[in-house]
Amino acid sequence: VTPFGAIITSIIVPDREGKPGDVVLGYDRLEDYLRENPYFGCVAGRYANRVAKGKFNIEGKEYILTINDGPNHLHGGTDGFDKKIWQTRTISEEEFVGIELSCRSPDGEEGYPGNLEVTVRYTWNDRNELRVEYQATCDKITICNLTQHSYFNLRDAGRTPILDHLLMIDAETITPVNETLIPTGEYMQVASSPFDFRKPTAIGLNIGSDHPQIEFGKGYDHNFVLKGKAGELRPAAVLTDPASGRSLTVSTTEPGLQFYSGNFLDGRLKGKGGTVYGLRHGLCLETQHFPD
Repeated sequence: VTPFGAIITSIIVPDREGKPGDVVLGYDRLEDYLRENPYFGCVAGRYANRVAKGKFNIEGKEYILTINDGPNHLHGGTDGFDKKIWQTRTISEEEFVGIELSCRSPDGEEGYPGNLEVTVRYTWNDRNELRVEYQATCDKITICNLTQHSYFNLRDAGRTPILDHLLMIDAETITPVNETLIPTGEYMQVASSPFDFRKPTAIGLNIGSDHPQIEFGKGYDHNFVLKGKAGELRPAAVLTDPASGRSLTVSTTEPGLQFYSGNFLDGRLKGKGGTVYGLRHGLCLETQHFPD
């Protein structure tokens, strides 16, 4: 982990043969994160995902945010939490070790109201469980939506596409989007659509579909409405790589999960060890409040 952006730079876990390997995309050097980073491994905020036209209302007052994604506000704006230097301290107990990171977002930053104090804890235990806990307080009524934006590739940390990975998401609906990826306000059933991941399904199976939602997202870039009660920790998704035998289970207290299939990776970025990150060489499973 680096204090810049609260970025998780690597997660090393064994494959079925017991051989350890990295499973997330990123860089070897801080300079590369500073130069160009499509949110590799960071904490995104103040409000992760998109806010339509960078506008929202609280108690009759309209707030105007930075526009940084077409006509919309994305992941906290031009200088979001992914670009902050977080204060850190190590934490250690009998069951786990970890790091606590904290930062402050002053009133008016990127257009948001209030002084926001944020703490994120990453802990790791002997069962190979990474726990991410967020806490935020503010001196004004505001909106806040934090997520962890690691790009996963369980096979080889981004050397090859993730299309053969099997994904299960415990959701019967998604929040469909318009052409700028803002939710329309409706729910769409996943049954009989490319978004049906209720059983483990190869990501590449339907990613080339002519479904309008796939075309809007240039692949998968959608919020899944998770089953179960928000606020209670429950399993939300399982990602498996048949080649390596590695499997990732995502549990969350959040109501939604954004599945992003690395549609804007285009081979321009060279990551760890000189790895070229091509189209869909990594995927994100971002637990979250719904976009907008």
